[in-house]
Amino acid sequence: MAAFTHLERRAAASLSLVYATRMMGLFLLLPVMSILGQDLRGSTPLLIGLALGVYGLFQAVLQIPFGLMSDRYGRKPVIYFGIVLLVIGSLVAAASDSIWGVIFGRALQGAGAISAAVMALAADLSRDNQRTKMMAIIGASIGLSFIVSIMLGPVLMKHMGLTGIFLVIALSGVVAALLVRFMVPEPKLQAGLESHVRNRDFSVTLGELGAIIANPQLRRLDIGILILHLLITATFVCVPLGLLQREIPVADHWLVYLTACGFSLLIMIPLIGLSERGWGVRRVMTVSIVGLACAEFLIGLVGNSWWFVVLSITLFFGFLNVLESMLPSLVSRIAPVASRGSAMGVYSTSQFFGAFLGGVLGGWMVGSLGLQNAHLVLGGLCLLWIFAVTGLKEPARTSNYQLSLDSLNLEQQSLLEQKLRGFPGVVDVSFTLGEPVAYLKIIRKQFDEEALRESISGSR
Repeated sequence: MAAFTHLERRAAASLSLVYATRMMGLFLLLPVMSILGQDLRGSTPLLIGLALGVYGLFQAVLQIPFGLMSDRYGRKPVIYFGIVLLVIGSLVAAASDSIWGVIFGRALQGAGAISAAVMALAADLSRDNQRTKMMAIIGASIGLSFIVSIMLGPVLMKHMGLTGIFLVIALSGVVAALLVRFMVPEPKLQAGLESHVRNRDFSVTLGELGAIIANPQLRRLDIGILILHLLITATFVCVPLGLLQREIPVADHWLVYLTACGFSLLIMIPLIGLSERGWGVRRVMTVSIVGLACAEFLIGLVGNSWWFVVLSITLFFGFLNVLESMLPSLVSRIAPVASRGSAMGVYSTSQFFGAFLGGVLGGWMVGSLGLQNAHLVLGGLCLLWIFAVTGLKEPARTSNYQLSLDSLNLEQQSLLEQKLRGFPGVVDVSFTLGEPVAYLKIIRKQFDEEALRESISGSR
């Protein structure tokens, strides 16, 4: 595998930090909001859940519009704008002593929906054969941000309270803006066009959204990520209160999460390995969903034993991480090559909308059903998820490939498309008007790049 260039290394490192810093705006509050929110004027369990989840609602609504804006106006201006909204929202929430002020601040935080722009900028700054590696590094930074945040949140809660946590989030936004300004490289101009309008992997096209939503395989994955993030947010509305109920002091919550995260690797690594070695993604997904259901039942039913509490949360983290790592790669493999950016846009929207629903549902269940019944309901929801998985087809292991071409008229393009579709290892082909590039989805083991180029040259 070819190595990163200096520019790609710099882009990977800096954008990973930007993305991880940005995600702390969501993750830091997960383990503490249901506890600290009780001290806010006018708070109820439902409104505390809304304060946690409203971030996801605005992310869901604005994710695709921000992506379209980044295509038109450039990645960095949109990222700066989103970070400004994050900082303003954090300061509003920090200054509020009422639950409604915090809800408004959280809505402003979520309105800075820059995830699509950051990922598109990463695509702009990486070569096609290095893009998967770039995205994997950014994805790993999100996972690390989650682990650090759920352990850091209880520590900050003890020493700084809710106001202090929001000020830390505001500071993280300032740091992210400085990283974008001084560390993230500028995309270069290519072929007379700005690179941010050329990348089909991460550009959303409004006309494609209907077909993406109608695709039954992609729809199953969108439903899956919605349910998964509903479970994450709703569970974290309940778990901190459950730890207090089991007489585990707030000062020790970080240790529970750290221990559970460490042991969860014993679940995650073998299952991901099995998905690559013959079990298939549908079977591994089914096992993981059933495992999540068992984790929810255990969290609701176990007694006050510290180790049983850790075991139940370990199961939750382990199976959660398996699904979190598998679902986006499945979207990439199933989506038509010309619509990958649109498919990921719908997927991200579903993900954040699930976080919103989880906050509201979790808050309502805590107030109306109690903690034990809340976890039983969430476990039952996991079992319903299995029905969406049963119709999922095992996708081929594909990757994306861009083939640079000379200018073609429509007739030449049509003939070339027929030729490419018949070439061994090519699964899908797409052209974009005005671009001298063919976008291919290929099975890497069956694809011979040199033979393809010789075949094209020989036919001219």
